Amino acid sequence: MGILSQLAQLFISTLPTVILVFVLFFILNRFFYRPLAAVMEKREEETTGAMARAREQAAAAEEKARQHEAAFQAARHEVYRQREAARRSLLADREATLKWAQQRSEALLNEAQANLAAEVAQRKEELQSACQSLGQEIAQAILGVAGSGGRGGVQP
Repeated sequence: MGILSQLAQLFISTLPTVILVFVLFFILNRFFYRPLAAVMEKREEETTGAMARAREQAAAAEEKARQHEAAFQAARHEVYRQREAARRSLLADREATLKWAQQRSEALLNEAQANLAAEVAQRKEELQSACQSLGQEIAQAILGVAGSGGRGGVQP
């Protein structure tokens, strides 16, 4: 029984160390490992929460960016539409001005042609009367010369 008594004595001599290890385990577990695990779990939750909030904010920012881009595109289309309307209006005004100028120039041309035709008719009439009076003068000169004795010259 020597071995058993040695084992019992060994167990008794190691018992305070084992009790001390268990007490140390419980103390460390209670005052160090549990608070450390709680802090690490809290950090993990906060990190996960922060990442979730960051994803939500990024999604909201993307949505706002899409909305701004859509508003920008709508404004751009509106500007293009207004610019096109202004261009069409200017073209219509230009066409109207050109048509008015063409009508005005045609009216002036017609008036000038009518004035020219009237002046030509008047000049023809003047020439006709001048020709008649010149013809009468010539006839009188010829007849007067012929009646005065047949001299071939002009009367003094």
